[in-house]
Amino acid sequence: MELFDLTGKVAIVTGSSRGIGRAIAESYAAAGARVVISSRKQAACEDVANAINEKYGEERAIAIAASISDKAALQSMVDETRKRFGKIDILVCNAASNPYYGPMAGITDEQFRKIFDNNVLANHWLISMASPEMIERRDGAIIIVSSIGALVGSTVIGAYNVSKAADLQLVRNLALEFGPHNIRVNAIAPGVVRTDFARTLWEDPKAEAELKRVTPLGRIGEPAEIAGTAVFLASRAGAYITGQAIVVDGGATVGGPL
Repeated sequence: MELFDLTGKVAIVTGSSRGIGRAIAESYAAAGARVVISSRKQAACEDVANAINEKYGEERAIAIAASISDKAALQSMVDETRKRFGKIDILVCNAASNPYYGPMAGITDEQFRKIFDNNVLANHWLISMASPEMIERRDGAIIIVSSIGALVGSTVIGAYNVSKAADLQLVRNLALEFGPHNIRVNAIAPGVVRTDFARTLWEDPKAEAELKRVTPLGRIGEPAEIAGTAVFLASRAGAYITGQAIVVDGGATVGGPL
């Protein structure tokens, strides 16, 4: 499994105290990487980091809380990562927010700005903070967790989908900028995954049944099923992939209307 070995690598994973982010961090640790667990609450981050370290009997994870809406906090997290682990090889921009659910006509300017600030601008900030050393080493992997919402329309999460589409363009732009430095930039576009973030889309039995109906694999995704793609993109197995969005949705985007 040398193609997927991350031994010696250091990864920051935002939004990793639960859900998809946690699954990615745990999979990176299993592949040999040291990981930074980050979300808004330090205690929640420490719980995940402690669980990982206990499993492997060594310090493979540290907890550094940082809100993606706070640029100074993000810089502090990057600085602390370098201080504790010496470098950053992999950056996974997973954290996102969606403070509004409903038609576009009802969204406030404040809500729209928050979605873009947290889902697009914060990714730009983090990448700008972590990439200089990758450029210097001529090695690095950057992954943005987008969504199949970037590829389809919606009557209830439209602004969120617009932000996730912007993330795909950010990936394409940065793949061109960073490619000459041997840095790969890619996106993962999950379908509906059984996380707290997507709870409103699957907790209702009727809604879940409809989701299953339009998904060729006939079920909702689990966080660990997204993590494998993140390992692939960060490892030598994905060494010739950049500027891409890999859809991981059980076939939902080809199965018919969502």
